[in-house]
Amino acid sequence: MARITIRRVYEPSPEGVFRILVDRLWPRGLSKEAAAVDLWLKEVGPSTGLRKWFGHTPERFEEFAAKYRAELEGSEAYAELERAVADHSTAELVYSAHDTEHNQAVVLAGLLGDL
Repeated sequence: MARITIRRVYEPSPEGVFRILVDRLWPRGLSKEAAAVDLWLKEVGPSTGLRKWFGHTPERFEEFAAKYRAELEGSEAYAELERAVADHSTAELVYSAHDTEHNQAVVLAGLLGDL
C-alpha cells in the first residue's frame, strides 16, 4: 500500500514522491515546471458548484466533505486516483488552497487511507 501525504502545490516535495494535483482548476501563478506534478486529475476535484458553495469556509467543511464524498462515489476519476496511488510507494496529493486543514486533499487522503 502506498504512503499518502498531502502538500500545497506551491511547496516542493521530497525526491521520489509521485505528485498528483487534485484541483479542478490549475493553480494561479504557477507554471507547469514549477508545479512539478506527475499527474493532474482535475476531474477528481470537487464540482464547480460544490467548490463555490464551500468557499473554503472552515465551518462548512464537515458538510463539504460529506457532499464531496457523495460526488466521488462510483466516480471514474476517483477510481483513476486509486490506481495511480496503488502504482507508487509514496504518493502526494497536492492542492492550491491556503487552508491546509480544510480542503479536498484532506478528504481524499482520508478515503484513500481507508483502502
